[in-house]
Amino acid sequence: MSADVTIDPTGLGKVAVLMGGHSAEREVSLMSGTGVLEALRRRGVDAHAFDPSQRDLGDLKREGYARAFITLHGRFGEDGTVQGALELMGIPYTGPGVLASSVAMDKVMTKRIWRAEGLSTPDWRQVASAEDTVAAFQALGAPMVVKPAREGSSLGLTKVTDAAQCAEAYRLAARHDPEVLCEQFVGGDEVTCPVLGTGANARALPVIHIVAPGGNYDYEHKYFTDDTQYIVPCDLPAGEEAAIQALVLKAFRTLGCRGWARADVMVDAKTRRPYLLEINTSPGMTGHSLVPMSARAVGIDYETLCLQVLASAALDNPLPDAAARA
Repeated sequence: MSADVTIDPTGLGKVAVLMGGHSAEREVSLMSGTGVLEALRRRGVDAHAFDPSQRDLGDLKREGYARAFITLHGRFGEDGTVQGALELMGIPYTGPGVLASSVAMDKVMTKRIWRAEGLSTPDWRQVASAEDTVAAFQALGAPMVVKPAREGSSLGLTKVTDAAQCAEAYRLAARHDPEVLCEQFVGGDEVTCPVLGTGANARALPVIHIVAPGGNYDYEHKYFTDDTQYIVPCDLPAGEEAAIQALVLKAFRTLGCRGWARADVMVDAKTRRPYLLEINTSPGMTGHSLVPMSARAVGIDYETLCLQVLASAALDNPLPDAAARA
Protein backbone atom coordinates (compact mmCIF):
# COMPACT_ATOMS: atom_id res chain seq x y z
CA MET A 1 0.00 0.00 0.00
CA SER A 2 1.25 3.43 -0.86
CA ALA A 3 1.92 5.82 1.98
CA ASP A 4 -0.15 8.98 2.25
CA VAL A 5 2.90 11.29 1.98
CA THR A 6 2.05 12.01 -1.65
CA ILE A 7 -1.54 12.94 -0.83
CA ASP A 8 -2.05 16.68 -0.37
CA PRO A 9 -5.14 17.08 1.86
CA THR A 10 -5.74 20.63 0.65
CA GLY A 11 -5.76 19.41 -2.94
CA LEU A 12 -8.73 17.14 -2.28
CA GLY A 13 -11.09 20.12 -2.14
CA LYS A 14 -14.30 20.42 -0.18
CA VAL A 15 -15.35 16.94 0.94
CA ALA A 16 -18.77 15.66 1.96
CA VAL A 17 -18.83 12.68 4.32
CA LEU A 18 -22.16 11.06 3.50
CA MET A 19 -23.59 9.45 6.61
CA GLY A 20 -26.89 8.48 8.21
CA GLY A 21 -29.31 8.02 5.34
CA HIS A 22 -32.58 6.12 5.23
CA SER A 23 -31.56 2.48 5.67
CA ALA A 24 -31.95 0.16 8.64
CA GLU A 25 -28.22 0.62 9.22
CA ARG A 26 -28.53 4.36 9.84
CA GLU A 27 -27.19 4.17 13.40
CA VAL A 28 -24.03 2.35 12.32
CA SER A 29 -23.59 4.72 9.38
CA LEU A 30 -23.61 7.72 11.70
CA MET A 31 -20.92 6.04 13.80
CA SER A 32 -18.80 5.30 10.72
CA GLY A 33 -19.26 8.78 9.29
CA THR A 34 -18.37 10.55 12.51
CA GLY A 35 -15.12 8.58 12.76
CA VAL A 36 -14.16 9.30 9.14
CA LEU A 37 -15.09 12.99 9.41
CA GLU A 38 -12.94 13.52 12.49
CA ALA A 39 -10.01 11.61 10.96
CA LEU A 40 -10.07 13.63 7.73
CA ARG A 41 -10.29 16.91 9.60
CA ARG A 42 -7.29 15.93 11.74
CA ARG A 43 -5.36 15.43 8.49
CA GLY A 44 -6.28 18.88 7.24
CA VAL A 45 -9.08 17.93 4.85
CA ASP A 46 -11.94 20.42 4.40
CA ALA A 47 -14.52 17.78 5.35
CA HIS A 48 -18.18 18.25 6.29
CA ALA A 49 -20.95 15.93 7.49
CA PHE A 50 -23.83 15.42 5.04
CA ASP A 51 -26.91 13.33 5.83
CA PRO A 52 -28.98 12.58 2.68
CA SER A 53 -32.04 11.86 4.82
CA GLN A 54 -31.95 15.43 6.12
CA ARG A 55 -30.75 17.34 3.06
CA ASP A 56 -31.24 17.47 -0.70
CA LEU A 57 -28.40 15.72 -2.50
CA GLY A 58 -28.44 18.58 -4.99
CA ASP A 59 -26.90 20.75 -2.25
CA LEU A 60 -23.63 18.90 -2.86
CA LYS A 61 -23.29 20.53 -6.27
CA ARG A 62 -24.79 23.86 -5.25
CA GLU A 63 -22.35 24.14 -2.33
CA GLY A 64 -19.28 23.25 -4.37
CA TYR A 65 -18.30 19.87 -2.99
CA ALA A 66 -15.40 18.32 -4.91
CA ARG A 67 -15.56 14.77 -3.50
CA ALA A 68 -17.79 12.52 -1.44
CA PHE A 69 -16.67 9.91 1.10
CA ILE A 70 -19.57 7.43 1.31
CA THR A 71 -20.10 5.98 4.77
CA LEU A 72 -23.75 5.13 4.10
CA HIS A 73 -24.55 1.46 4.72
CA GLY A 74 -27.34 -0.60 3.21
CA ARG A 75 -30.00 0.53 0.79
CA PHE A 76 -30.15 4.12 -0.48
CA GLY A 77 -26.41 4.46 -0.02
CA GLU A 78 -24.59 1.22 -0.79
CA ASP A 79 -26.84 0.02 -3.61
CA GLY A 80 -25.91 2.29 -6.52
CA THR A 81 -28.62 4.91 -5.95
CA VAL A 82 -26.43 7.59 -4.34
CA GLN A 83 -23.60 6.60 -6.66
CA GLY A 84 -25.83 7.33 -9.65
CA ALA A 85 -26.80 10.74 -8.30
CA LEU A 86 -23.14 11.61 -7.75
CA GLU A 87 -22.33 10.48 -11.30
CA LEU A 88 -24.97 12.87 -12.67
CA MET A 89 -23.54 15.74 -10.61
CA GLY A 90 -19.96 14.88 -11.58
CA ILE A 91 -18.79 14.51 -7.97
CA PRO A 92 -16.20 11.74 -7.52
CA TYR A 93 -17.02 9.33 -4.69
CA THR A 94 -15.37 6.55 -2.73
CA GLY A 95 -15.99 2.86 -3.33
CA PRO A 96 -17.35 0.91 -6.29
CA GLY A 97 -19.44 2.49 -9.02
CA VAL A 98 -23.13 2.27 -9.85
CA LEU A 99 -23.31 -1.23 -11.35
CA ALA A 100 -20.89 -2.90 -8.93
CA SER A 101 -22.61 -1.31 -5.92
CA SER A 102 -26.06 -2.31 -7.13
CA VAL A 103 -25.09 -5.91 -7.86
CA ALA A 104 -23.09 -6.36 -4.65
CA MET A 105 -26.03 -5.14 -2.55
CA ASP A 106 -28.17 -7.95 -3.96
CA LYS A 107 -26.82 -11.18 -2.46
CA VAL A 108 -28.71 -13.36 -4.96
CA MET A 109 -27.33 -11.56 -8.01
CA THR A 110 -23.86 -11.54 -6.47
CA LYS A 111 -23.97 -15.30 -5.91
CA ARG A 112 -25.23 -15.93 -9.45
CA ILE A 113 -22.29 -14.03 -10.91
CA TRP A 114 -19.74 -15.64 -8.61
CA ARG A 115 -21.11 -19.11 -9.36
CA ALA A 116 -21.06 -18.41 -13.12
CA GLU A 117 -17.41 -17.39 -12.82
CA GLY A 118 -16.52 -20.55 -10.91
CA LEU A 119 -16.04 -18.89 -7.51
CA SER A 120 -17.12 -20.89 -4.48
CA THR A 121 -20.23 -19.73 -2.61
CA PRO A 122 -22.70 -21.78 -0.56
CA ASP A 123 -25.71 -23.26 -2.36
CA TRP A 124 -28.91 -21.23 -2.06
CA ARG A 125 -32.54 -20.74 -2.97
CA GLN A 126 -34.47 -17.51 -3.43
CA VAL A 127 -37.88 -17.76 -1.76
CA ALA A 128 -41.14 -15.82 -1.81
CA SER A 129 -43.15 -17.51 0.95
CA ALA A 130 -42.95 -19.57 4.12
CA GLU A 131 -43.80 -22.64 2.02
CA ASP A 132 -40.89 -21.91 -0.31
CA THR A 133 -38.65 -21.64 2.75
CA VAL A 134 -39.67 -25.09 3.95
CA ALA A 135 -38.96 -26.48 0.47
CA ALA A 136 -35.55 -24.78 0.50
CA PHE A 137 -34.81 -26.31 3.90
CA GLN A 138 -35.64 -29.76 2.54
CA ALA A 139 -33.33 -29.17 -0.42
CA LEU A 140 -30.41 -27.50 1.37
CA GLY A 141 -30.53 -29.38 4.65
CA ALA A 142 -29.81 -28.25 8.18
CA PRO A 143 -28.59 -25.85 9.29
CA MET A 144 -29.81 -23.23 6.80
CA VAL A 145 -29.49 -19.45 6.95
CA VAL A 146 -32.51 -17.31 6.05
CA LYS A 147 -31.82 -13.62 5.43
CA PRO A 148 -32.91 -10.57 3.43
CA ALA A 149 -31.30 -10.53 0.00
CA ARG A 150 -30.57 -6.80 0.14
CA GLU A 151 -29.73 -5.95 3.72
CA GLY A 152 -26.55 -5.91 5.80
CA SER A 153 -25.20 -6.15 9.36
CA SER A 154 -26.96 -9.52 9.86
CA LEU A 155 -30.32 -7.73 10.15
CA GLY A 156 -33.26 -10.12 9.70
CA LEU A 157 -31.04 -13.20 9.70
CA THR A 158 -32.03 -16.56 11.23
CA LYS A 159 -30.10 -19.81 11.45
CA VAL A 160 -32.70 -22.54 10.94
CA THR A 161 -32.15 -26.04 12.32
CA ASP A 162 -35.71 -27.37 12.11
CA ALA A 163 -38.46 -27.05 9.49
CA ALA A 164 -40.78 -25.65 12.15
CA GLN A 165 -38.62 -22.50 12.30
CA CYS A 166 -38.93 -21.74 8.58
CA ALA A 167 -42.14 -19.71 8.64
CA GLU A 168 -40.98 -17.30 11.35
CA ALA A 169 -37.51 -17.02 9.75
CA TYR A 170 -39.12 -16.07 6.45
CA ARG A 171 -41.40 -13.48 8.08
CA LEU A 172 -38.48 -11.88 9.89
CA ALA A 173 -36.38 -11.62 6.73
CA ALA A 174 -39.32 -10.39 4.65
CA ARG A 175 -39.91 -7.54 7.11
CA HIS A 176 -36.57 -6.14 5.96
CA ASP A 177 -36.80 -7.02 2.27
CA PRO A 178 -39.37 -8.77 0.03
CA GLU A 179 -36.44 -10.59 -1.59
CA VAL A 180 -35.46 -13.43 0.78
CA LEU A 181 -32.44 -15.73 0.47
CA CYS A 182 -32.07 -19.21 1.94
CA GLU A 183 -28.44 -20.29 2.07
CA GLN A 184 -26.74 -23.54 2.96
CA PHE A 185 -24.87 -23.09 6.24
CA VAL A 186 -21.13 -23.74 6.13
CA GLY A 187 -19.78 -24.74 9.51
CA GLY A 188 -16.22 -23.72 10.23
CA ASP A 189 -14.10 -20.60 10.60
CA GLU A 190 -15.70 -17.22 9.92
CA VAL A 191 -13.27 -14.77 8.35
CA THR A 192 -13.31 -11.47 6.51
CA CYS A 193 -10.85 -9.89 4.09
CA PRO A 194 -10.72 -6.26 2.92
CA VAL A 195 -9.44 -5.07 -0.45
CA LEU A 196 -7.93 -1.66 -1.22
CA GLY A 197 -7.25 -0.34 -4.71
CA THR A 198 -8.54 -0.75 -8.23
CA GLY A 199 -7.89 -3.17 -11.07
CA ALA A 200 -4.35 -4.52 -11.21
CA ASN A 201 -3.42 -2.33 -8.24
CA ALA A 202 -6.06 -3.86 -5.93
CA ARG A 203 -4.53 -5.67 -2.97
CA ALA A 204 -6.07 -7.88 -0.30
CA LEU A 205 -5.34 -6.85 3.28
CA PRO A 206 -4.73 -9.40 6.07
CA VAL A 207 -7.53 -11.86 6.80
CA ILE A 208 -9.33 -11.48 10.14
CA HIS A 209 -10.58 -14.58 11.96
CA ILE A 210 -13.83 -13.72 13.77
CA VAL A 211 -14.68 -15.71 16.88
CA ALA A 212 -18.09 -14.66 18.21
CA PRO A 213 -19.76 -16.03 21.37
CA GLY A 214 -21.51 -19.24 20.40
CA GLY A 215 -20.61 -18.58 16.77
CA ASN A 216 -23.32 -15.90 16.68
CA TYR A 217 -21.84 -12.87 14.94
CA ASP A 218 -25.06 -10.83 14.97
CA TYR A 219 -25.80 -7.07 14.93
CA GLU A 220 -25.07 -6.61 18.65
CA HIS A 221 -21.82 -8.57 18.54
CA LYS A 222 -20.70 -6.67 15.45
CA TYR A 223 -21.11 -3.16 16.83
CA PHE A 224 -22.08 -2.91 20.48
CA THR A 225 -20.25 -5.51 22.59
CA ASP A 226 -16.64 -6.43 23.25
CA ASP A 227 -17.31 -10.17 23.49
CA THR A 228 -16.23 -11.03 19.94
CA GLN A 229 -12.58 -11.95 19.30
CA TYR A 230 -10.86 -10.63 16.17
CA ILE A 231 -7.67 -12.49 15.40
CA VAL A 232 -5.35 -10.56 13.08
CA PRO A 233 -2.82 -11.56 11.91
CA CYS A 234 -5.14 -14.54 11.64
CA ASP A 235 -4.31 -17.92 13.15
CA LEU A 236 -5.02 -19.88 9.96
CA PRO A 237 -2.19 -21.60 8.11
CA ALA A 238 -0.38 -19.25 5.71
CA GLY A 239 -1.54 -21.24 2.72
CA GLU A 240 -5.18 -20.90 3.75
CA GLU A 241 -4.89 -17.15 4.26
CA ALA A 242 -3.29 -16.73 0.83
CA ALA A 243 -6.07 -18.80 -0.77
CA ILE A 244 -8.75 -16.66 0.91
CA GLN A 245 -7.05 -13.46 -0.23
CA ALA A 246 -6.83 -14.74 -3.81
CA LEU A 247 -10.51 -15.74 -3.78
CA VAL A 248 -11.58 -12.37 -2.40
CA LEU A 249 -9.54 -10.48 -5.00
CA LYS A 250 -11.22 -12.49 -7.76
CA ALA A 251 -14.63 -11.81 -6.22
CA PHE A 252 -13.84 -8.08 -6.04
CA ARG A 253 -12.67 -7.85 -9.63
CA THR A 254 -15.43 -10.10 -10.99
CA LEU A 255 -18.07 -7.65 -9.77
CA GLY A 256 -16.13 -4.69 -11.15
CA CYS A 257 -15.43 -3.17 -7.74
CA ARG A 258 -12.97 -0.34 -7.26
CA GLY A 259 -11.55 1.70 -4.39
CA TRP A 260 -12.29 -0.61 -1.50
CA ALA A 261 -14.60 -3.33 -0.21
CA ARG A 262 -14.65 -6.19 2.31
CA ALA A 263 -15.71 -9.77 1.64
CA ASP A 264 -17.06 -12.20 4.24
CA VAL A 265 -16.00 -15.83 3.91
CA MET A 266 -16.65 -19.14 5.68
CA VAL A 267 -13.95 -21.81 5.73
CA ASP A 268 -15.45 -25.31 5.84
CA ALA A 269 -14.21 -27.10 8.96
CA LYS A 270 -13.89 -30.45 7.19
CA THR A 271 -12.63 -29.60 3.71
CA ARG A 272 -10.94 -26.26 4.59
CA ARG A 273 -12.42 -24.83 1.41
CA PRO A 274 -13.33 -21.10 1.61
CA TYR A 275 -16.84 -20.03 0.53
CA LEU A 276 -17.78 -16.45 -0.32
CA LEU A 277 -20.84 -15.15 1.54
CA GLU A 278 -21.11 -11.51 0.45
CA ILE A 279 -19.10 -8.39 -0.32
CA ASN A 280 -19.58 -5.02 1.38
CA THR A 281 -18.90 -2.04 -0.88
CA SER A 282 -19.18 0.60 1.84
CA PRO A 283 -17.47 -1.10 4.78
CA GLY A 284 -18.00 0.00 8.35
CA MET A 285 -15.54 2.45 9.89
CA THR A 286 -16.66 2.32 13.54
CA GLY A 287 -14.56 1.43 16.57
CA HIS A 288 -15.51 -2.23 16.05
CA SER A 289 -15.07 -2.24 12.27
CA LEU A 290 -12.91 -4.69 10.43
CA VAL A 291 -11.22 -2.79 7.59
CA PRO A 292 -9.35 -0.44 9.98
CA MET A 293 -8.40 -3.46 12.10
CA SER A 294 -6.92 -5.29 9.11
CA ALA A 295 -5.18 -2.16 7.81
CA ARG A 296 -3.47 -1.61 11.16
CA ALA A 297 -1.90 -5.06 10.83
CA VAL A 298 0.10 -3.77 7.85
CA GLY A 299 0.92 -0.39 9.37
CA ILE A 300 -1.94 1.70 7.96
CA ASP A 301 -3.51 3.70 10.78
CA TYR A 302 -7.14 4.87 10.75
CA GLU A 303 -6.43 8.41 9.56
CA THR A 304 -4.14 7.22 6.78
CA LEU A 305 -6.72 4.68 5.67
CA CYS A 306 -9.39 7.37 5.46
CA LEU A 307 -7.09 9.63 3.47
CA GLN A 308 -6.13 6.85 1.05
CA VAL A 309 -9.74 5.86 0.46
CA LEU A 310 -10.74 9.49 -0.09
CA ALA A 311 -7.89 10.00 -2.57
CA SER A 312 -9.24 7.03 -4.57
CA ALA A 313 -12.62 8.73 -5.14
CA ALA A 314 -13.62 8.47 -8.79
CA LEU A 315 -16.46 8.44 -11.31
CA ASP A 316 -17.52 5.64 -13.62
CA ASN A 317 -17.99 8.04 -16.52
CA PRO A 318 -16.46 11.43 -15.79
CA LEU A 319 -17.57 14.33 -17.96
CA PRO A 320 -14.78 16.61 -19.21
CA ASP A 321 -15.63 19.39 -16.72
CA ALA A 322 -15.98 16.88 -13.86
CA ALA A 323 -12.58 15.40 -14.69
CA ALA A 324 -11.04 18.85 -14.54
CA ARG A 325 -12.55 19.48 -11.09
CA ALA A 326 -11.33 16.12 -9.79
